[in-house]
Amino acid sequence: MRVSLAIGCLVLVAAVQAWSQSTPASSGSAASHANATVLPTVTVTGEQPGPGLWKVSKGGHVMWVLGTLTPLPKGMEWRSREVEQTIARSQEVLEAPSAEVKVEAGFFAKLALLPSAYSVRKNPGGETLEQILPPQMYNRWEMLKPQYFGSDRKVESWRPIVVALKLYQRALEKSGLTARNDINKAVFKLADKHDVKRVPVKYKLVVEHPREALDTIKQTNLHDVSCFNQTLETVQNQMGNLTERANAWSTGDIQALRGFAVNDRDRSCLIAVINADFAEQLGLHDLPMLMEQEWLRAAETALAGHAQIFAVLPMEQVLAPDGYLAHLQARGYTIEAPE
Repeated sequence: MRVSLAIGCLVLVAAVQAWSQSTPASSGSAASHANATVLPTVTVTGEQPGPGLWKVSKGGHVMWVLGTLTPLPKGMEWRSREVEQTIARSQEVLEAPSAEVKVEAGFFAKLALLPSAYSVRKNPGGETLEQILPPQMYNRWEMLKPQYFGSDRKVESWRPIVVALKLYQRALEKSGLTARNDINKAVFKLADKHDVKRVPVKYKLVVEHPREALDTIKQTNLHDVSCFNQTLETVQNQMGNLTERANAWSTGDIQALRGFAVNDRDRSCLIAVINADFAEQLGLHDLPMLMEQEWLRAAETALAGHAQIFAVLPMEQVLAPDGYLAHLQARGYTIEAPE
């Protein structure tokens, strides 16, 4: 599932904060990647309807589900009359599942000022990317780096996952895509417009000693080479697919959406965090499961208490054979996909 790494893990919050204050794997050779000519896929623009709604029902109670996606075309404006009319007839809107980090007051505001916030993005042993990455992978990185980082040498000392996050962000920008979650915000506005109660579905992760946790993270290896490798693969070979998938969501092409596999980059980077040595200390190792349980509990409670509700879910959890809707189906709910 898509979990916000910047929220779910202090190492990434620290890395992103510090950065803002400063300026499937391929078997092909690095040379073949560099010499290939790839024509960019054009993103859709203007007003688009997005996908239809999934219907979850049991005993006369109905939940309509909008599957969301990132990234999406930067120049696309989502507007769905079906969604607005459905929300207006609903008694509650379940927000997308998320994790909320609870720390001491003002900690994140002070984070960028801490020396540890700058050093946490570096490899704990002082190694460079060249020393950490397999030679072939590093060669691929060397060929990609000038397009996105120019001659910046500072990134060579940073953790692979931190470099991967920034590389992916810059690749999205170049492709006319955005990872902003404007769809959720638009749904919230529609709920407020029609005076429909919004129900947050948040798993609260309490970090009682964030400074100590940050120090622990600084000394911990993340085992994030797989995340870096999948990001290279995505940026080199999958940006066209990401654009086509984003276009399919925008135009409501469900059949095309089903044809795109889940982005392995997201999964690899999430696994790098939840399997890290500090994950159990921060409560991250079972975070996806806990968030799933929180959402299923909220959905069943809302369905039992209301004739109709509306929910927002990541598209992966809508379509995946082991996703949230599949779990509801296993519990006796009827799932109907849009036509």
